Amino acid sequence: MAKYIILSALMMVVWAGCSGVPSGVEVVQDFELDRYLGTWYEIARLDHSFERGLSQVTAQYSLRDDGRIDVLNRGYHDAKETWSSARAIARLAGDPAVGSLKVSFFRPFWADYHIIALDRQQYRYAMVASHSRHYLWILARTPTLDDDILNGLLSKAAAWGYATDALIFPQQDDANL
Repeated sequence: MAKYIILSALMMVVWAGCSGVPSGVEVVQDFELDRYLGTWYEIARLDHSFERGLSQVTAQYSLRDDGRIDVLNRGYHDAKETWSSARAIARLAGDPAVGSLKVSFFRPFWADYHIIALDRQQYRYAMVASHSRHYLWILARTPTLDDDILNGLLSKAAAWGYATDALIFPQQDDANL
């Protein structure tokens, strides 16, 4: 029993260390979930094993009857010439006016999903981070993003300490989406 208690306490400490917003990074306020729902194209990302080799990456968010969010991530694995997808469930992390979600691909584990930049007028682009500076995505409602907007997001990410020189810009091809 003591081993179980120690293991549980250790897991809570590890989980607590994998949550929150990186120091100095601000999460979007006045967030409107209904406007965020729908399809997003991945414009840029930091490399991770779960997306390695993927192009034409999209994320689709839809509201469930229970108030949570269905997430469908999809991408084309170029080397294997196959489509890959992953489903998750998300929920608001707290105040619905703050752009922070919790996302779970493998329950009971929940990851942070913080919207740290957003087109406030039309929700055309977003920049998303997690609990550390090792996770960053730039998303858009279209397969491409205006260079001025992209450069502005890259500058903001660099100022917050993200390794923008390591970003991957996956190919987006309308014909296969």
